[in-house]
Amino acid sequence: MKVESLVNMIGADFYTGVPDSQLKALCDHLMDTYGIDRKHHIIAANEGNCTAIAAGYHLATGKVPVVYMQNSGEGNIINPAASLLNDKVYAIPMIFIVGWRGEPGVHDEPQHIFQGEVTLKLLEDMDIKNFILGRETTEEELAAAMTDFRSVLAEGKQVAIVVRKGALTNAPEVGYWNDNKMSREEVIQHIVRAAGEDPIVSTTGKASRELFETRTANGQSHKYDFLTVGSMGHTSSIALGIAINKPERRIWCVDGDGAVLMHMGSMAVLGANKPKNVVHVVINNGAHETVGGMPTVAAQMDLVGIARACGYPNAVCVDSFDELDRELEAAKGRNELSLIEVKCSVGSRADLGRPTASALENKQNFMDYLSSL
Repeated sequence: MKVESLVNMIGADFYTGVPDSQLKALCDHLMDTYGIDRKHHIIAANEGNCTAIAAGYHLATGKVPVVYMQNSGEGNIINPAASLLNDKVYAIPMIFIVGWRGEPGVHDEPQHIFQGEVTLKLLEDMDIKNFILGRETTEEELAAAMTDFRSVLAEGKQVAIVVRKGALTNAPEVGYWNDNKMSREEVIQHIVRAAGEDPIVSTTGKASRELFETRTANGQSHKYDFLTVGSMGHTSSIALGIAINKPERRIWCVDGDGAVLMHMGSMAVLGANKPKNVVHVVINNGAHETVGGMPTVAAQMDLVGIARACGYPNAVCVDSFDELDRELEAAKGRNELSLIEVKCSVGSRADLGRPTASALENKQNFMDYLSSL
């Protein structure tokens, strides 16, 4: 179905969400139509955040907002959906558009498999009526579903359009870039060189894929790395849990700007605990690049200032490889929590592969290595 047809049939004038590759056509349409315009379109930090923004929109206007997200974000909306939106509480109508990663019978990455299996059940458990939009869905079928949805929304309830892979077409061409010079993959290569045999915990998306390929290209073991292929935003917390229990070993956390934004409270917990053996590297390209390149607000924020306010004793920002190497070595030489924000470009190799080891193999190899330290 043409993405414009979907938008026209929904008839809303406010969208907020977290970008998803399954919804790239919708995201590109919104960027082409509105860009980042707080009156019509806001890219939020996480799915609970955008649900609350949408609730505020309804309270101010009386109109029905739309929240878009990958199905992995259902966990983040459960609390506001159950305790804010529900018709037993404030009865706030809302339309969710959910990208269905890991749909049963459709090949996908391991982090999406179980989430795909429970996608519809979670919506049903939250009393959110849903309609599945696939490649073969006609405009007449969607129009009938929307007619049904209108009566549900009128009762102060929520509905969801669950979008199958490839269901939305005819997106406008939208380019995403910045003026930074360093590529993320090269940044990761420098981190690997500095870390030596120290354990690395890397964030979800292309960063973990590039770390895996860097080890392969170097002829190194993958045992040093825990690839957080799912659970976006929680990598630094995993690193903290490891660091507390391996106090004699330096732990490197390779994070991304979108992930940091998603659960920024973890920085406050890190800063309060001040693990002396953690180096937190945030690779900031100001984009949700893994799912298409849509912007984050991280390009506009003072991450170093936030880290210092959270209690990090050391926090710097670098935008060149000379600066990066100098700060990596400085972090190695001190016995204190350090944050290094690295400004990098948007983009990756077209032939970037995926880890060839399973998630369970990665976990076991990493645990075996940690136990040897």
